Amino acid sequence: MARIKDAFADAGVTGLLHARDIDSGAELGTGADTLMSTASVHKVCLVSTVFREAAQGRLELTRQVEVAPERRTKGPTGLAVMLDPARLSLRDLAAQTVAVSDNTAADVLWDEVGLETVNRTMAELGLTRTRAVHAMRDLVASMVADAGPAGPAALVEPATVARLRVLDPAHTNHSTARELTALLAAVWRDEVCGGEHGELLRRVLGLQTWSHRLASGFPFDDVQVSGKTGTLPTLRHEVGVVGYPDGGRYAVAVLTRSASTAITLPAADAVIGTAARIAVDALRAGGR
Repeated sequence: MARIKDAFADAGVTGLLHARDIDSGAELGTGADTLMSTASVHKVCLVSTVFREAAQGRLELTRQVEVAPERRTKGPTGLAVMLDPARLSLRDLAAQTVAVSDNTAADVLWDEVGLETVNRTMAELGLTRTRAVHAMRDLVASMVADAGPAGPAALVEPATVARLRVLDPAHTNHSTARELTALLAAVWRDEVCGGEHGELLRRVLGLQTWSHRLASGFPFDDVQVSGKTGTLPTLRHEVGVVGYPDGGRYAVAVLTRSASTAITLPAADAVIGTAARIAVDALRAGGR
C-alpha cells in the first residue's frame, strides 16, 4: 500500500483504491470503504440494472426509442452533440452510455428503469452503500446552479469547486471502492445476470474508448481491460476488470480527487493506471 499512496501523492491527488481477484477472493485496498461521489462511474450500476431487468423478463433490450434533439442532456460526447433525431435500441443506448459516457443515452435508460430500480438492484447484490440520487440531467443542472452566472468557466475556480454539491457524496450518486469492485466481480461471475444477458453486459462494459486512465497501466496486447471512467471538477475515477491470458481476472476501482482544479492534469489521469497495476501485480504475486 505504501507504493500506491506514494504514487497518489506524487500525482497530486488523494486516492481510494480497492482491487480483488474475482476467482480467489483475495483483495487489497486503501480507503476502500470511504464514500465518494461516483460521477459517471455510476453508469455501471445503471447498465447492470438494465441487463438484469432484461434477463428477468421486465425489459426488452431490442426495443427502439426515439431520442429527439430537445430531449438530450448536456455533455461533450454522443447524442448530446448530435443535431438530428435518432432512434436506438435500449442495448445500443447502453453501449453508448459506456463507450463514450453518453449522458443522453444514460438518461434515456434512467427514465426506462428508474432510480429506485437501480438502487434496489444494488441492495439485492448486497451493495448497501451504493446509491443513485439523481440522473445525469439533474447532476448537470446541479453543477449549473452551483457554478452561478459565470457558467462553466467558473468550474476551475477553487471557490466555485468548493460549493459544488456533486462533489459531496451526501448529495449525489455515491459508492465505495470496495462495493464497486464487488459489483464488477458479480457481473463477471454471472451473479447480476447470466447466460446471454451476462455476456452482453460484459461486452458493453468492454466498449469504453478511453485508454488514458486504467488501461494505461496495462499496455499489453494480450491483457483486456474493461472499464468505466467518471469525471467531475477535481474528480477522476475509473473502475474496471483486468483480464490476463492465463485466466486471471481482477476487479479494480480507483477513485481520486486532485488538489488542483485544473481541467487538464495528465499525471492525475495516469496514476489511476499506475495504482491499479501495482495492486493487480500484488494480487498476482500473492496467488503464485
